Amino acid sequence: MDEQITIDKVLNNNVVIAKHPSYQEVVLIGKGIGFSKKRGDFISFNKADKTFLLKNENEKQQYVNLIPHIEEGFIDFMNDLLFHIENRMGQELNEHIHVALTDHLAFALKRTQKNLQFTNPFLPEIESLYPKEYQIALEVVTMVYDKLGVQFPEGEVGFIALHIHSAVTDKTLREINTHNKLITNLVEIVEETMHVTIDKHSVDYHRLVQHLHRAIDRVYQEESIGEEIRLANMLKNEYPLCYNLAWKLIKVMQKQLNKPVDESEAIYLTIHLQRLTKKS
Repeated sequence: MDEQITIDKVLNNNVVIAKHPSYQEVVLIGKGIGFSKKRGDFISFNKADKTFLLKNENEKQQYVNLIPHIEEGFIDFMNDLLFHIENRMGQELNEHIHVALTDHLAFALKRTQKNLQFTNPFLPEIESLYPKEYQIALEVVTMVYDKLGVQFPEGEVGFIALHIHSAVTDKTLREINTHNKLITNLVEIVEETMHVTIDKHSVDYHRLVQHLHRAIDRVYQEESIGEEIRLANMLKNEYPLCYNLAWKLIKVMQKQLNKPVDESEAIYLTIHLQRLTKKS
């Protein structure tokens, strides 16, 4: 995609507003894209030049409002970070990451420099649910340290991973956080009811979290995983504690998500819970 478009306004060396034949007004973000340019100049839009195009009206306006509060050198560095994320994920990022992650990292830098640290309670769940995004977030933290000499606390890795996940799915950060909070709550109910402390690095913990995550997705997609009445009865008689706990979790999910949860989820949850009791 190599188009000649007209510059309307140069915001700084790395950001310009331009007139686009298909999208009307757009924001172009790229290394040195506005250097020695002025209104009316033509500019070549080419992905190979490390250029991002913001065409969504809302994202574009938010980004333009954010620019005056962010150092120009940091905008340039964000471009490198976002290209790294896009290349590693192997897919295009949703436009909202330009505003959300730029804003988040700029404030995270200020917090870290002032030694204002806070923990991320969902870190184990995030690492389990989004291993690829988590790995790339670790790489982003390393790039920040290499470039700026600032070492982010571990909790930031989780937040960055959530931004990456949000940018490659249709889910908002609020939705993702709500689901992670629900999963954390469900795991706590399991620990309290079974009087165990689950090892957050164990395979069984990862399986349980992944299953709960998929169960939440199935609720939204209104999918059923099939009726297995004989198996349900067998599990109910064989493992009554786990079966009753599975139903307790389902009721919490139904209340939190405000949607019906398929009854067959109880079977698979019982199996996961039984695995955990065997281990503990």
